[in-house]
Amino acid sequence: MKTAHDLVVAAKARVQEVPVAEAEQAIRDADVLVDVREADEYALGHLPGAVHISRGLLEFKFSSAPALQARDLKVVLYCKTSGRAALCANALHDMGYLNVQSIAGGFDGWAAAGKPVAKPEAPSFD
Repeated sequence: MKTAHDLVVAAKARVQEVPVAEAEQAIRDADVLVDVREADEYALGHLPGAVHISRGLLEFKFSSAPALQARDLKVVLYCKTSGRAALCANALHDMGYLNVQSIAGGFDGWAAAGKPVAKPEAPSFD
């Protein structure tokens, strides 16, 4: 029986991971940057410009949103450390998407490298 770790290892062997040092260029070249973490993780901070589509809804959102249906769409994905993003990239490849990358090290690697993080601002009641 395969474990979650086995599935991630297999996915990473199939998908293109971009090192954090090259991620900014990959993001600039992409049509869409997708955060596949859960909503509460995204709300605590995310990469600037990222849209949130949690892993559990990824295939459904890409299938139903006209802006995401072109199979030549350039997609960059990330999660907390890169496992979920690799699984998502693998799923998108299975759906026929041709230009999918994930960020090695995920959000944690990005933040540890001192890259910019977007955080929601607390509402002001002044």
